[in-house]
Amino acid sequence: MKSRRANNPYLSIILPVYNEEENIVPQYQHIAEAMKKTPYTYEIIFVDDGSTDTSFKLLESIVKKDKRVHVVQFRRNFGQTAAMAAGIDYSKGDIVIFMDSDLQNDANDIPLLVEKIEEGYDVVSGWRKNRQDKLLSRKIPSRIANWLIAKVTGVYLHDLGCSLKAYRGEIIRQVNLYGEMHRFIPVHASWIGASIVEVPVHHHPRKFGKSKYGIKRTFKVLIDLATVKFMGSYSTKPNYIFGGIGMILLFFSFASGITVIAMKLFLHHSMIRNPLLLLTVMLIILGIMFILLGILAEIMIRIYHESQKLPPYRVKRYL
Repeated sequence: MKSRRANNPYLSIILPVYNEEENIVPQYQHIAEAMKKTPYTYEIIFVDDGSTDTSFKLLESIVKKDKRVHVVQFRRNFGQTAAMAAGIDYSKGDIVIFMDSDLQNDANDIPLLVEKIEEGYDVVSGWRKNRQDKLLSRKIPSRIANWLIAKVTGVYLHDLGCSLKAYRGEIIRQVNLYGEMHRFIPVHASWIGASIVEVPVHHHPRKFGKSKYGIKRTFKVLIDLATVKFMGSYSTKPNYIFGGIGMILLFFSFASGITVIAMKLFLHHSMIRNPLLLLTVMLIILGIMFILLGILAEIMIRIYHESQKLPPYRVKRYL
């Protein structure tokens, strides 16, 4: 199946790469074999995220043999989010598919994801129902994180951390990625009205190389979740949250101040020695600071939306 746009592939398969020299060639061969069974035209975009092993040399040799393969090489390690953003920027397909380069995702699941896109969905997220990872360090923290993310964002997916996902091209190209927000792409897509579905996919144990993930990544997810919630609910109106907190603090300062005065008038308690007086002053100062912070955030948001957007990566070469 060809793209609606002339000379462009129907699918863009994007794989971030960081020190995966043992997996590069088998992964490419696995994708090529899987795609032979489909009617889709495609391109494969490997994004070398500053690998220090022989990953780029192996990718270079693949590019020389297969014109459907492209490589974006970063000048240094910018992280998975930046690698995915670069893959999107260099992609040409109507449908954009992400997967890992460690052979744990199964390329034979790609047609299943594409079928769901063709049914009318904008985002198809893989669900590693039978996940082949360690229970304590990977599976349990992931389940907790997925449950919490669903509650906070309202996007109910079993496995947000699964890299195997498919997106309608016009949707994913409207999503701006930054920081470490790649795991929240479906959440970002939902903000612009994308329809999302989840499908079970195969998952294989890692055979070669070392995983770049660990239990510490769970804590980063929790921190990023706070950012996502703020950006989703208050990114265009930050004063609602900062100003709201400020007004609450001023309310409690008013209540504390009234209590101090009442204690002076009716109980003849010294105002100067009353610790509630200090609390009143602190709450007033904090309340005013939060309101001013909200106003400052409003100004910064306006500047952000009006400023030129720069990519979160620097490319050394493109093949």
